[in-house]
Amino acid sequence: MDSHELIEALNLIEKEKGIDKEVIFDAIKTSLETACKKNYGTSQNIRVDINRETGEIKVFAQKEVTEDVYDAFLEVSLEDARKIDPKYEYGDIVEYEITPKNFGRISAQTAKQVVVQKFREAEREKLYNEYLKKDKDIDTAIVQRTEKKNVIVSLGKMDAMLPAQEQIPGETYNFNDRIKVYIYEVKQTSKGPIVNVSRTHVGLVKRLFELEVPEVMDGTVEIKAISREAGSRTKMAVYSKNPDVDAVGACVGPNGNRVNVIVNELKGEKIDIVPWDEDPKKLIASALNPAKVIAVEINEDEGEQCARVVVPDSQLSLAIGKEGQNVRLAARLTGWKIDIKSESQARLTGFVNLDTDTEEEDVEE
Repeated sequence: MDSHELIEALNLIEKEKGIDKEVIFDAIKTSLETACKKNYGTSQNIRVDINRETGEIKVFAQKEVTEDVYDAFLEVSLEDARKIDPKYEYGDIVEYEITPKNFGRISAQTAKQVVVQKFREAEREKLYNEYLKKDKDIDTAIVQRTEKKNVIVSLGKMDAMLPAQEQIPGETYNFNDRIKVYIYEVKQTSKGPIVNVSRTHVGLVKRLFELEVPEVMDGTVEIKAISREAGSRTKMAVYSKNPDVDAVGACVGPNGNRVNVIVNELKGEKIDIVPWDEDPKKLIASALNPAKVIAVEINEDEGEQCARVVVPDSQLSLAIGKEGQNVRLAARLTGWKIDIKSESQARLTGFVNLDTDTEEEDVEE
C-alpha cells in the first residue's frame, strides 16, 4: 500500500463505514511513533507526520535548545540549532528528520493493522449502540445452545446470554425455539458488546402487555405495579384515568384472549389482574384475589405499613395461597405488610373491629 493508495482507502472507509479518517490518521501516527521509539530507543522524543493530501509519512526526532547539553538525544545547543535556523532561542524545539529507508514497508503494515482494528472497533460500537437502544425492552430470541446452566440465544446480529437465574423454573429450551426475552443489561467490553437477557424479569410481563393491549401501549391504561414469581404467578395492578375504560377488562380482553396470549408465552404462568386504587384498603383487598375480603385495617405507626386483613373462614387458605404465595405477591404489589386471619379467629382475638367494618369486598377475578 503506497501513500496514494492509503489516502484512497481512508476516503472509502470514511464514506462506506462512517469512520472519520482523521481518527485513523491519529491512530496510525500513534502506532508509528510507538514503533519508532522501539527502534530508536524510548528515551527519544519522536514525532510522526502524515500528509493528509499525499499520504507521505516522515519521522522527526525532537530536541530542546538548552544552554548545557547533557543528553544529545533530547537536547541541542543554541549554536547548533542556529545553524539550522538563526531564529531559534533557548527552550525552542528543533526537529531532525530521521525517516528510515524501509519506512514505507513498516508504515504500510502498520496502516493495515490500524485500519483492521478500527474496523473492528467501529463494528463493535455500532452493534453496542444498536442494542443499547433495546435495553429495558423485549426481543424475540432463538435458542442456540446451552453452556453449563446458561442458555445462549441469538438476537439476530449477535448472541445473548440467558443466565440460569434468569430462566423460568422448569422451562426447557431446545435448539431453534423462539422465545420472548427481556434485555436487562447491555455493556461494552474489550471483546465487544455483551447482552444479557431474562425470562423472569417483571419488565417482560409489562412489555408483553404493552405489545398485546393497545390501551396500555397508548397510555389509556397504566400498569401501576407488578409482582411476580416467574413460572408460577404474577399479580398486576392497572388503572385508567378514563372512567369509560375498564382497565382490567382491557388487559384481559374478550373471552380472555389478550391475557391468554401472554400466559401462553410464559408457558402457563397464572396472571391476576386487579384494579389499582389510591385507597390502600381497597387495593389490598383486590390484591388478595381470588380470595374474598371481609375487612382491612391499616396501620402506619413508626413508618411501617402494616395491614390486618380478615377473610371468611373458608377463604383463609385461598387468601394465603400455596406456601404463602398469594399473600406474598399481594404484599409486594401493594407495598404493605399483610397479616391475615379468618373471620372466626378475628372475632375470637379482637384482631380487627368487625362491628364497624363488616361489608364484604367483592374482588374482580
